[in-house]
Amino acid sequence: MQTRSKPQKRGTARAAKGRAGLSAQQTIPYIAMHPDGVCQLPGGIYTKTVEYEDINYSVASTEDQTAIFGGWSSFLNYFDSSLPFQLSFINRRSRDRSRYKVNIPPAEDDFNSVREEFTSMLKNQIAKSNNGIERTKYITFGLPAEGVAEARPRLERVEADVMGNLHRLGVQSEPLDGRDRLALLHSQMHPGNREPFRFSWSDIPKHGLGTKDYIAPDSFDFRDSRTFRVGRYWGAASYLQILASELSDKLLAEILELDAELTVTMHIQTVDQLKAIKTIKGKISDIGRMKAEEQKKAVRAGYDMEILPPDLITFSKDAAELLADLQSRNERMFLLTFTVVNMAPNRQRLENDVFTVGGIAQKYNCALKRLDWQQEQAFVSSLALGYNGLEIQRGMTTSSTAIFIPFMTRELRMGGQALYYGMNALSHNVIMADRKKLKSANGMYLGSTGSGKSFAAKRELLNVFLATNDRIVIVDPMGEYVPLARRLGAQVIEIAPDSPNHLNPMDIQLNMNGGESPLSMKADFLLSPCELILGGKEGLQPIERTVIDRCVRQVYREMALGLENAKTPLLQDLYEELLKQPEPEAKRVATARRSPAGHKGQQPGSKLPLPRFRRAHYGSLRQGMRPRRENGRRSYGRRGRRRTQARLSSPDAGTDRGGGAGTDTARMETDTSPAG
Repeated sequence: MQTRSKPQKRGTARAAKGRAGLSAQQTIPYIAMHPDGVCQLPGGIYTKTVEYEDINYSVASTEDQTAIFGGWSSFLNYFDSSLPFQLSFINRRSRDRSRYKVNIPPAEDDFNSVREEFTSMLKNQIAKSNNGIERTKYITFGLPAEGVAEARPRLERVEADVMGNLHRLGVQSEPLDGRDRLALLHSQMHPGNREPFRFSWSDIPKHGLGTKDYIAPDSFDFRDSRTFRVGRYWGAASYLQILASELSDKLLAEILELDAELTVTMHIQTVDQLKAIKTIKGKISDIGRMKAEEQKKAVRAGYDMEILPPDLITFSKDAAELLADLQSRNERMFLLTFTVVNMAPNRQRLENDVFTVGGIAQKYNCALKRLDWQQEQAFVSSLALGYNGLEIQRGMTTSSTAIFIPFMTRELRMGGQALYYGMNALSHNVIMADRKKLKSANGMYLGSTGSGKSFAAKRELLNVFLATNDRIVIVDPMGEYVPLARRLGAQVIEIAPDSPNHLNPMDIQLNMNGGESPLSMKADFLLSPCELILGGKEGLQPIERTVIDRCVRQVYREMALGLENAKTPLLQDLYEELLKQPEPEAKRVATARRSPAGHKGQQPGSKLPLPRFRRAHYGSLRQGMRPRRENGRRSYGRRGRRRTQARLSSPDAGTDRGGGAGTDTARMETDTSPAG
């Protein structure tokens, strides 16, 4: 083998033709790449590539894992003998085009120091996620055709079937067009390069270059028998020798979890079912003939003819089981080529990575064998082209092939106003999610004492404040969020029996959207405390319910009519209205509301504090909370709801930064009810 350098111009390559060296472009084994993603390989083979995402397999229950394994087996059985395919698992160092972005917009305000510190933390977490390793999965399939016009509709049909089968597994997938495939090949042939891929189809006629000129590295060096070089990086190609009678679904996952740049490739060729059965029957016949020969030898030697070599007995049993699988258990025969290509910036790191992969293979009773003098064929076979230049194949059934299941855990990575929620314990990637886009936007922190629940809630609260315009309301009985709220400019309102701030349970919003009447809802709401106070075991009597309902509607009569001087009633107004009623039950209800069974120390009809809280801090962010005076007291009504929240903004800004509904765990709507 010899060094192959990338020529500067095509004319130079033609002038050098006939000399000893081959160009780097000639090493890349494809003929043409089309804009729609169809790639032409030698031998009249046309291929396409689909990228697919991960799903939760490692953390799933046993039943779910069995279902996923069965679905993956059915997916493999889709491919027939005329449709070879390649599974590629590529681990590479993250580039500048990382999928994780910091979505906190810059702003010049009083919170710049907080914003810079939080953004710096988030960037560090993204950089540390998975040690900078980006893991991607691809499937490349091909078929023979006379030309691209014939191959294109057939490949599109196969592509639709492949994506449909993946969708049934819950796997998201996306086909790659020509530029995407070139970018993928460029990343495989430029390990460690953080420069973005620059290519445009319109540049080809302008510069007279081919697609290979844009993706080829500076040089290939395949002179060594056990290693090779791509540019400045070292590489080593090996194949997996499967010796175990039973494989584990953790083998592939452990290899892909390594902190190393590598490409795991599985070239799979389906064997025609009739041909496979015929071949197995032929092997069984050969084994039977070998048994007869051994028995003849036993008779001539004078010992028992039933004594046969152990290997012969094992082969006979395995062949019979394999034939039964193919004939009656929906199994197919595959020819598998399993290769691992490691890449590293220096040779010592490369040998360490290869040794680590070999240790994982040995743990599962397999062997990682170096492909001596076949490094070039193995490397070009690892490219996501669907080209296999190796002749090392292992016969496998559907179940034994599907055990190399490519799923581990699904990444929670959402765009837009996504918030940071920590690190994925399995994949070690950051978790970015927007709970408002989920089916249920509610959340809860669960954990033992000292596990960091409050810290996580404060971090999410700060992230919401910096990255969104959501309204933030904090119900803080212990007062632990007050320092953070004050630092962010929140208005802190204390509600306690001895505080001047109270909630008016009679507050109402008459312009609510919905089918049910607000007055009926308020009447039902007021019936609850009345029933607790004087209902007893049997509850309120029907006549008492009727009286309360009538009085509630009477006290809201002016508001319902839309009078300009209408005021929100208090419990005092309801009390007085009850006393005006002729029924004795009305006086009983009114008298009970001022009895010791009610709230001690409260005058009849006064606004109710929150007695169950020793001292509750109601911190409201980003929404003005303006007190209004009624009968000499400050009250925080919910007319339009905007009066029960405070606005968080810079002291000199004086403008509302948003009004969207927030969904943070530490952010709760305050219900103006006696129960708080």
